[in-house]
Amino acid sequence: MEALLRAAIAVRSNAHAPYSRFPVGAAVLAEGRIYAGCNVENSSFPLSVCAERNAVAAAIAAGARSIDAVAIVAGTGRPGPPCGGCRQVLAEFCAADTRVLYAAAGGGSVETTLGALLPEAFGAADLAPAPRRGSRSSGR
Repeated sequence: MEALLRAAIAVRSNAHAPYSRFPVGAAVLAEGRIYAGCNVENSSFPLSVCAERNAVAAAIAAGARSIDAVAIVAGTGRPGPPCGGCRQVLAEFCAADTRVLYAAAGGGSVETTLGALLPEAFGAADLAPAPRRGSRSSGR
């Protein structure tokens, strides 16, 4: 977790956060490698991307398919946990017992699990199987 935390601290300095002035760095351990990401804001706020999602995207782009641990550095006073959207994205690639460490740049940290941050997460198992192509619906 220390190496992940160092990577999150380092990448935080690359954040593009001119609107919120809230730089965030995140790092994920995926299949033995560390992938880092920072938040990238846009003047059209919905187009901004969180650090956690950028770190996950870097891991997936490199071919990883599961994440083993997460570290996030945000805020100065209290540790900033991942937002709800990031928790859902992490749930796509993490097990419920995946370790998540979030820390404040000024010190202090919280270590928990993804399951504690997002209990009863919605996932692939919750989706109904798609109808097979060419099959007839019994309702027609």
